[in-house]
Amino acid sequence: MAGSPMSLAPEVTEATLRPSGLRPAALIAGLAAVAIAVTAGLTIGPAGIPVHRAVLELFDALPGLTFDSGLSSAHAAIVREIRLPRVVLGLLVGATLSMSGATYQAAFRNPLADPYLLGIAAGAGLGATIAITNNLGDGAGALDPVPLAAFAGGLIAVTVSYAAGHLGGRSTASLILAGIAVASFLTACQTYVLQANSDAFRKIFAWILGRIATSGWSEPALMLPYFVLTTAVVLRYRRALDVLAVGDEEAAALGIEPRKVRLIVVLAASLAAAAAVSVSGLIGFVGIIVPHTVRLAFGASNRVVLPLSVLFGGAFMVLADLGARTVLSPSELPIGVVTAFLGAPFFVLVLRTTRREVW
Repeated sequence: MAGSPMSLAPEVTEATLRPSGLRPAALIAGLAAVAIAVTAGLTIGPAGIPVHRAVLELFDALPGLTFDSGLSSAHAAIVREIRLPRVVLGLLVGATLSMSGATYQAAFRNPLADPYLLGIAAGAGLGATIAITNNLGDGAGALDPVPLAAFAGGLIAVTVSYAAGHLGGRSTASLILAGIAVASFLTACQTYVLQANSDAFRKIFAWILGRIATSGWSEPALMLPYFVLTTAVVLRYRRALDVLAVGDEEAAALGIEPRKVRLIVVLAASLAAAAAVSVSGLIGFVGIIVPHTVRLAFGASNRVVLPLSVLFGGAFMVLADLGARTVLSPSELPIGVVTAFLGAPFFVLVLRTTRREVW
């Protein structure tokens, strides 16, 4: 019968189960973007460093390799201890947020979904606000109470959203609506705490606008395990996410368990986003800009979108951070301002093109 799972199965198998995979040219483009971003991040700044010397210093930092970069001890310290940790953190945060956004869009079949859909931003903001207003820390360092409170707040928000969404019938629509409700409630709580502690408003506002700042290698070391674990889980289910694109009933007819797949990938993406927010604050639009750019340039299959979002997301964040720290030098612009400046027009473009089914 037309429209039944059985009649759709052959068509879905050809169009969805065997979409074009990741082409070498696309992978090379992603790796080249990362290389360009890393090079720019290491060389551009108040202390200008020649590209070739920065590259030699980078190789010299690798175990078992010895290169003479010709840099002074001061410039070598700038590359190794200041710029390199910041670049690595930017790569991890950008890759994580982009991967999370692409995962949410695939899991909910909603091209406007982003990593903050289920209230992570509101929960993390409330957690960080409570920590800052109680003078528990300043947000620097892996074990500072502020990122820990933000991480916990983000996970609590996702847990509550998921539980509330299941009360509404376990549909994706009810889950999204639950996320909106939870985010609104937590934002109201954060506003109340802010009003009661107006003296801490500047610190909280700076955290909310986002930043890629390090106190050494502690922040990248904190992010790395979450990035590796969650990315491995999401990439493991990239083919299943392609099948979910045709609908839950059709996917079930093809042997996929939609609820199980959606639960696993959403939890993984939420954990990744919470970890990113805990070390960088709230950086918006990355999870929308990068995945959609990848879809438009390289194809809509999650076998392509997810790995390329990791590469281009990391490169985008490093370059955005570079702009944030150089545009108003010696002052530093919050990176959330840069991504919002780029992301708001792009979001309007996505909103317009979704009617033409660009993905």
